[in-house]
This record gives sequence, structure tokens and C-alpha cells, in this order.
Amino acid sequence: MKEEEKLTVALKYEVEKGTPEVVAKGRGRLAELILQIAREHNIPIKEDHKLVKELYKLELNKPIPPELYYAVATVLAWAIRLNKRLQEKVLSQIKKSE
Repeated sequence: MKEEEKLTVALKYEVEKGTPEVVAKGRGRLAELILQIAREHNIPIKEDHKLVKELYKLELNKPIPPELYYAVATVLAWAIRLNKRLQEKVLSQIKKSE
């Protein structure tokens, strides 16, 4: 059985715009490059193959459709919680070193 080619989608959410958008997407080598850039910039990476397949169908820089709001909101909430924990950890380490 042939392994499925990797798909990657990058989301961006700005409160002012109100709705998340797909800002990058790729398959195969381009998907790997997107993941590499995300890692280099400490951008949280969440695997959700079903959601990625749906988001991959969308046009870049267009608001996601309402039927994907809940799934995307779940991922964004995860990323926000993760970032908050990381910030708290860094602040704690700074205080310990003072």
C-alpha cells in the first residue's frame, strides 16, 4: 500500500479580521518546508489529518467556511493554551535566574 503524500496547512487568525484564514498549504516537499519554517519560528504544529484535508481544499487568504469554525477553533484554542504555558515556563526560568 502506498503511503499518502504529506499535506500541510498553515492558519492565521487576527481578531480584527474575525475569521481564520489558510495562509500557506503544500504537499510533499513543500509540506515539509512549511513544517520546517514553523519549527524554526516556534509556531505550534498540530496534526489533524481530517481537518488538513478539508482546509487544503480552500483558497489561500480567504476566510474559512462556517462549517469548519468549530474544528479550527479547537486547534486555535490548543495553540493559545500551548503558547501561554510556554510563556509561563520562560518567565519562571527568568525569575529563577535572577
